[in-house]
Amino acid sequence: MAFIEFSGLTKSYVTDADRVDALRSLSIDVKEGTFLGVMGPSGSGKSTLLSILGGLCRPTAGRISVDGIDLYALGQEQLADFRREYLGFVFQAFNLVPYLTALENVMLPLAVKRIPRREKRDRALHALERVGLQNREGHLPSQLSGGEQERVAIARALVNTPPLILADEPTGSLDSQTSHDIMELFNALNAEGQTIIMVTHNDEIRSYFDRIIRLRDGAVHEDLVGRTRKLAAAG
Repeated sequence: MAFIEFSGLTKSYVTDADRVDALRSLSIDVKEGTFLGVMGPSGSGKSTLLSILGGLCRPTAGRISVDGIDLYALGQEQLADFRREYLGFVFQAFNLVPYLTALENVMLPLAVKRIPRREKRDRALHALERVGLQNREGHLPSQLSGGEQERVAIARALVNTPPLILADEPTGSLDSQTSHDIMELFNALNAEGQTIIMVTHNDEIRSYFDRIIRLRDGAVHEDLVGRTRKLAAAG
């Protein structure tokens, strides 16, 4: 069984004057441990696909399952539990709380966990260490560069050790060198077995993906094999 299954996924937005099909009968299977890039022009359905996978946007038709869990057969509380346990989100805008330190931002997903605060702190410190920010935990977002803020956002996504990371244009506001550094970080996480699905319009980073789905008008236009770097490194 595939780790992620999209079956006949359709999302339509209907107004009084028009109907827009953001996704049209889309079916994809994704294996565990894949670094999948979802690419395509604006309006192709990339962000809609990520929102549905993240349990944030109910499809009009079709089914999506993760690890055998039928997402939209879940009630709202169960869906919230699924997001907490299975997903880590990384956004282009970072979405860091400006008055919290890097460490406190990373601890946020642990707020509902019934574990000692000391353990929450230790987990957050470990996540910051994984992204190379072990000496910046006391800094506010305004005291960090764009690349460092993105790393804090990635650490926050990792702190719950979720099996799936969803990234929406994580390099969209970064310069070329910083984008390369962030993609190398994602590459390292994927080499450790992390499943990552990344939405991007940036063709320059396609070499990092081991599979690429190109969408056009809400449907799969191309399904391509990407890099072989991870397999070569493993050998």
